[in-house]
Amino acid sequence: MDQPPGAEPSLAEQARRGPVKFWPLLLLAVLAVMAAGALGLRQDAQTAVLILVIVVALVFDYTNGFHDAANAIATSVSTRALTPRAALLMAAVMNLIGALLGVEVAKTVSEVITPPSGLHGLTVVAAGVLGAITWNMITWYFGLPSSSSHALIGGVVGAGLASASSVSWDKVVDKVAVPMVISPVVGFCLAYLVMVAILWIFRRAHPSRVGRRFRIAQSLSAASMALGHGLQDAQKTMGIIVLALVTTGHASGETVPLWVIVSCAGALSLGTYAGGWRIMRTLGRKVIELDPPKGFAAEATASMILYAAAYIWHAPISTTHTITSCIMGAGATKRLSAVRWGVAGNIVLAWVLTMPMAAAVAAIVYWAVHLFGA
Repeated sequence: MDQPPGAEPSLAEQARRGPVKFWPLLLLAVLAVMAAGALGLRQDAQTAVLILVIVVALVFDYTNGFHDAANAIATSVSTRALTPRAALLMAAVMNLIGALLGVEVAKTVSEVITPPSGLHGLTVVAAGVLGAITWNMITWYFGLPSSSSHALIGGVVGAGLASASSVSWDKVVDKVAVPMVISPVVGFCLAYLVMVAILWIFRRAHPSRVGRRFRIAQSLSAASMALGHGLQDAQKTMGIIVLALVTTGHASGETVPLWVIVSCAGALSLGTYAGGWRIMRTLGRKVIELDPPKGFAAEATASMILYAAAYIWHAPISTTHTITSCIMGAGATKRLSAVRWGVAGNIVLAWVLTMPMAAAVAAIVYWAVHLFGA
């Protein structure tokens, strides 16, 4: 069906476009830095490889942005509280602000493994990030909202195991594995309770009036969710860059340099603006049909969990897991059968596979590098 001039493209149209128009510019930037790194090998091999590792980490941050853009805005777009273009711009700005608000999660990520020093350690870090990028692209292609956070942790752990590096299993269990299981359960239950409270409070209100009010409220909850996403996800890339700097003796690991914070915030924000339309369709329409009150309940609950995890537990939890479980919890108040459990099952399968698959790809990358004598 033809759209009138100036109309917002449908989600299906946006999904077909994807972030393709951003790839040529990104590819040119990466090639330019790689060329500069190759020239620098004549003078200082370690510095040149460090630069390449930082670029790879920022590329991951960019893919994290467009992969997870749906986390913040899928519900508000699907309920028509915001237009796709306005929602993406808002999410990009709030991601940028959120990324500047803390570094505790970054410190946790940087302590997951203790790689060797020098070039060998940089190889381990780079292999871990490449494993995460590969899994992100696979799940983006199939429209599955998997966790970029767990892909990154899985990739780093996989490269660490392949290189016989020391893995801090207590942090992996306490800060990653346990929250990976608990956060979706808490999100589902809390969103269900919040939605029940909304239904009870507004039980005598006129439905159309309630819908208009919650469209406004949902704009605020979407901004809050985007802020939480920036707070959580940009810090994970900061942690990887700090790990690379510590490996080469350029940082102590006690603090995160300002240039690392700003560059990670910018890469995540640009990736978010590129958009992740395939995944947005899955979260916003395929899991359950949302209305503004349910969208508000899901986003408000998810953002609270993200803030608590970042500031209280310093845990790198998955924004994808959190918002998806909150969407299902809010939708289940209508009736359990309203949730499309087949789609939800595919999402859960992607969750389960994320860490081991990213770890496997990272291990393969590491072994391939050593096979060719690097």
